[in-house]
Amino acid sequence: MNDDERAYDELRTGFTAAVSHELRTPLARILALLDSAELPGADVQELIAQARVEVEDAGALIDEILFLSELESGREVVALGHTAALPVLRDVLAGLDDVAARAGVELAAVGDGEAEVPLRPRMLRIVAENLAENAIRYAGHGATFTFDVARAGDSVVLTAADDGVGVSLSALDRLFERFYRADAARTTRGTGLGLAIVKHIVVAAGGEMDADGGPGRGLRIRATFPG
Repeated sequence: MNDDERAYDELRTGFTAAVSHELRTPLARILALLDSAELPGADVQELIAQARVEVEDAGALIDEILFLSELESGREVVALGHTAALPVLRDVLAGLDDVAARAGVELAAVGDGEAEVPLRPRMLRIVAENLAENAIRYAGHGATFTFDVARAGDSVVLTAADDGVGVSLSALDRLFERFYRADAARTTRGTGLGLAIVKHIVVAAGGEMDADGGPGRGLRIRATFPG
């Protein structure tokens, strides 16, 4: 086995272990809820409702694992033509208005309305939804999240920024890892795959990702695409 094969085998083994760990959590919760339903005086309907949420979360996790696997195997075509970014971003945010309002997060999309990114519309929507949903979950009540699209020389830069609680400096380097959740994110629901999917799509389209911010300084994620 050469070095590349060994590295791939280690990556695959690590991914399988992480998937197993992540799936055990909702399954354990479901079993605990079912056990509780058998106790005297249990609110069976409420426990069933909670179990249903856990099943839906497990289903969402499986869907994202399969989607990421398809991306990595090349079965999902990422870059095919160019898409004007701003109209898609605004449409995505419109669809998230209600959930953002409940979280107390304001949404906005600004920038160059003619700037295009080398992604199919569906892939751009996936990128936008994951970035916006990440901010809605973790930025905190009273935060504002903004998409900005701009040309920078021969490149097009898509920035997703919020002015919320931010993340620790040590977390910045790990934001795009599969299943990674910063401390504040561990108490909220999410698969831990959203930003990993975003990075994979951007890189597959020839782009680059970076993030900056800090505690109390919000979070800014940038995707830089070739023009």
